[in-house]
Amino acid sequence: MKRLFILFILFFVVATYGVAQTGVLKGFVYDASNGEPMRFGMVQLEGTSFGAMTDQNGGFIINKIPNGAYTVKVTMLGYITLVDDIEVNHNTQQKRYLLQPAPQTLETVHVDAEGQRRMQETRTSVITITPKDMQMMPSIGGSPDFAQYLQILPGIVSTGDQGGQLYIRGGTPIQNMLLLDGMLIYNPFHSIGLFSVFDTEIISSADVYTGGFGAEFGGRISSVMDIKTRDGNKKRVSGKIDGNMFGARLLLEGPFVKLNEDRGTALSFIFSAKGSYLKQSSGLFYPYVKQELPYNYWDLYGKISLTTKTGTKLSLFGFNFDDQVSFSQVANYGWKNWGLGAHFLIIPGEVPMSMEGTLSYTHYEAAMNDVGYKPRETSLVGPMFKWTFNYFAGRSVFSAGVDVNIFTTKYSHPELYKDPDPDFTADIALFVKYKYNFKDILLLEPSIRLQYYASLSTATPEPRLALKYNVTKKVRLKLAGGLYSQNFVAITSDRDVVNLFYGFFSSPEKEQLAPTFLGNEMKSMLQKAQHIILGVELDLLKYTNINIEGFYKNFSQLTVPNRYKQEKDDKDFIWEKGAAYGGDITIKFDYKNFYVWCVYTLGWVKRTDEQITYAPHFDRRHNVNLLTSYQWGKKRKSWQADVRWNFGTGFPFTQTQAFLPNLGFGNISDNWMEKNEQIYIKLADLNMGRLPAYHRLDMSVKRKFFLGERNVIELSASVTNVYNYSNIFYVDRLTANVIYQLPILYSIGFAWSF
Repeated sequence: MKRLFILFILFFVVATYGVAQTGVLKGFVYDASNGEPMRFGMVQLEGTSFGAMTDQNGGFIINKIPNGAYTVKVTMLGYITLVDDIEVNHNTQQKRYLLQPAPQTLETVHVDAEGQRRMQETRTSVITITPKDMQMMPSIGGSPDFAQYLQILPGIVSTGDQGGQLYIRGGTPIQNMLLLDGMLIYNPFHSIGLFSVFDTEIISSADVYTGGFGAEFGGRISSVMDIKTRDGNKKRVSGKIDGNMFGARLLLEGPFVKLNEDRGTALSFIFSAKGSYLKQSSGLFYPYVKQELPYNYWDLYGKISLTTKTGTKLSLFGFNFDDQVSFSQVANYGWKNWGLGAHFLIIPGEVPMSMEGTLSYTHYEAAMNDVGYKPRETSLVGPMFKWTFNYFAGRSVFSAGVDVNIFTTKYSHPELYKDPDPDFTADIALFVKYKYNFKDILLLEPSIRLQYYASLSTATPEPRLALKYNVTKKVRLKLAGGLYSQNFVAITSDRDVVNLFYGFFSSPEKEQLAPTFLGNEMKSMLQKAQHIILGVELDLLKYTNINIEGFYKNFSQLTVPNRYKQEKDDKDFIWEKGAAYGGDITIKFDYKNFYVWCVYTLGWVKRTDEQITYAPHFDRRHNVNLLTSYQWGKKRKSWQADVRWNFGTGFPFTQTQAFLPNLGFGNISDNWMEKNEQIYIKLADLNMGRLPAYHRLDMSVKRKFFLGERNVIELSASVTNVYNYSNIFYVDRLTANVIYQLPILYSIGFAWSF
C-alpha cells in the first residue's frame, strides 16, 4: 500500500511538472482595415508542428506548447503575413493580431486555408458560403444574393424563379432550419426566388448542412443553414449604395468606438435596407412581358457589436422583413417577419475555452387568398435561447449546450373543418459533442442530443456521428449520420400545382391521428428521420477539388393533412413514411482569375400512406448546375463576367380529371330552384403527372472604377433567362390560368462603395 502511495505521488509530481512545462497561446485575428474577424486563417509556430486555424469568430487556441521562445506567423490569402516573437511559459499568452491587406499591385502568397479545413474538419454534407463565393454568381437584377447561390449547391432543388421554396435532399421547407447568428428565421426567401431576406454584404459566412448534421442542431429532420453576420466596420464609416431595375439597397456601417492596437474595446454598427419595386418598374422596363411581375418586398436589418481585447463580444440585432405578391384574378400572397436578438461570446482569460449563445424573439405571419377560395393564414411567435460551451484540448474540442425554443402557432385552412385555437408549446434540448483529431489522419465527431417536446410530453435521444479518414492529403473518405426529430407540421394543399403557402402547426394531438399505421402502433406524435451520408474528396488534379457523396434519408414518421377527409369526424391528419436517396458529384476548379463550379445530382423522393405510394411535388430526378466566373483587367481585375446554367427534370403534379356541378345544399329548407351551383374539381391520382423540364441561362458582366483607395463605382449588366424559355410557375385549377416563371429580363445596375 505504501508503494502504491509513493507511485501515486510520483505520478502526480511528474504530471504536474509536465503541465508546468507547457503553455497556451490564444487570441484573435482581425482585418486591420475594418476590424472584421479573419476566418480560416493560419496561425503557426514557425519550425514546429504547432498551429491552428482561426474559427468563425477569428479566434484560435494552441495549447500544450513546450516552454521556450517561438516565432508566430499569421497568414491569410490577400493579406501581408504577420510575424511575432513570443516567449511561452506555463501561463496563457493572449494576443490580438491585425492583418494588413496586401497591396492590389503585389502578388500575394497563396495560403490554402480551404485545404487545411478539408484535412482538419469532417465536412460531410456541408458547404461553407462566403461573400466572395456569392460575388461569382451572375448578378441577376444587379445584385448577387444568398438565395441565388443556394440553388447551385448539390442536393438542393428549387421550385424556380418564383415561389422561393427550396427542397434539400428530400426535405420540405418546414424541415429545413435557418439560423441567423443563432436565431431561427422561419421564411428566409422572397416570393421571387432570386432574392433572400439577407443583404449579401452583411453575411460573414454561411454553413449549409444538407444532412447528417451534429447534435448542436436539432428540431428539424432534413437540413440546417447556419448564417453568421458581420459586426460592422470598426475602423471608419463606410457603406454601399446600389440600384438597378429590380430594386435598391443601402448599407451603412462604422465605429462608435474605433478599434486600435492599444484600446481594449471597440463598438461598431451595421445597418442594411433593401427592397424591390419590380411591380412598378416592370411596366416601364419590360413592356414586352405579357404577365404581371407583382413582386415587392422590404428588408431591414441592424446590429450593434461591442468587442473587447480578449475577444469577448456582445451583439444586439433586429430585423423586419416584408413580402407582398398580388396576381390579379389568381391569388394574393404575403408574409411579414420581425425579430430582436442578442448574441454573446465569452472568452475567459486563462482557460482554453469559450462560451457563446443567443437570446431572441421572433414574430412571423403569412396569408394567401386564392380567387374563389377561402383565405389561408398562419402565424408563429415566440422567444428562444441557445447556449454553447467549448473546451479546447490540443486539436480536439469538447462542446456542450442547451437549446430552449418557446413558440405559439396559429393557422386557418379551408380544407380543415374548423380552425383550432392557437397552439402553445416549448422544445428543450441538451447536447454534447466531442471532436477528436488523431494527427490529421482520423477525425471523429460523436455527439448526442436529448430533445424534449413539452406539448407532447416526449423526450427523444438522438445520437449522431461524423468521421473522416484522410487516406492521403489528396484522398479523403467521410461519413455522417444520426437520428433526428421535429415538432413542426406544414399545412399545404394538394390542389396547388406549385406550393406557395405553408401553414405552421405543431405536432397534432393523438385524437387527430390514427392510433396505428401500416399495422404498427404509433406511440409518438413526432416527425422522425434517420440520415446516412457517405462521401469521398479528391484533389487529384491541380487547382481542382472533386466531392462525391451518396445519401439516404429515411423519413420513418411523418404527419400530413388528411387528403382523404370527407366527413366531419374523419381525422384531420394522417401518417406517412418516406425516403430520399441518391447521390451527387461536385467539381470545383479555382485558378487565379478563373473559377468553374459543376454539380450533378441524381435523386429519388417517395412517400407512402396507408393507401398509396407517390412522389411528392418536389421529386426531381436529375438536376444540373454549371457556373463559371472570370476576372480580368490590369492590376485590379476591374472586369468580371459570370455565367450560370441550370437544368432540372419536371416536378410531379396532380392532374385535373373533371369539373363537376355541385349544388351544395346547406339544409333541407334550401330552394334548389334558386340555388346557384358551384364547381367541384375532381382530381386524378396524386402526382401522377410531370411538369416539363426546367432550364434557364443567366449571364452578367461587371466593371469597377477605383476612385482612390476607398471609393469604388461598379456598373453591371445582367440577363436572366437568356434564351427566354417558358417555365411553368403556377396554374389556377378553377380558371386554368397559367403563370410562367420569369421571361427574359435584362437589368442595368449601379453601385457606389465608400
